[in-house]
Amino acid sequence: MISALTKICGHPPELVWHSETEIPKTDLIVIPGGFSYGDYLRSGAIAARSAVMESIKIYAKKGVPILGVCNGFQILAEAGLLPGAMMRNSGLKFVCREVKLVVTNANTMFSSNYQQNQIIRCPVAHHDGNFFADTKTLKQIENKGQVVFRYAENTNPNGSVNDIAGITNTQGNVLGMMPHPENLVEDFHGGSDGKGIFESLLGANRSKAA
Repeated sequence: MISALTKICGHPPELVWHSETEIPKTDLIVIPGGFSYGDYLRSGAIAARSAVMESIKIYAKKGVPILGVCNGFQILAEAGLLPGAMMRNSGLKFVCREVKLVVTNANTMFSSNYQQNQIIRCPVAHHDGNFFADTKTLKQIENKGQVVFRYAENTNPNGSVNDIAGITNTQGNVLGMMPHPENLVEDFHGGSDGKGIFESLLGANRSKAA
């Protein structure tokens, strides 16, 4: 993630440790994938109570873009910044492969560089990526256009309801997604389909500055 942000933004991001209590003034917060606290209890549950999360919640209320990928998505859901919950993959096994995503909402700060219904490639690597929400919550998510990405062409790797791969909050400034766009941003990776997310954020920031 650090490499992708550096390459696309032109400078390295400032790193903030989970035990810190404040985040310096910023235009974007990214919670990367990986494993936090060994994924004990529930994936992201302990990290969601980290000291730095209070500052992240303040930025979220102010409308600052926040991107959570894989474990970052799990943390955002556990922290209450995104609806729904992440459960164990339906196959009960860790999955690590490439999937296809359909851009179901290209009218967000995270997806504006894509076309509506565009199919893109993206890698996944997770054990607890099965998105679930109760019927009422799911209806709200769908009706308000909060689903930004879905698994396409029968590539759903985890059993997520409605093939949901990435959602935003109601305000539209917090995105959580299980696939790893940062792992497909240059030809060296075998493609650059994930680059559009970061370019969309850059474009949104330039528009805000203008």
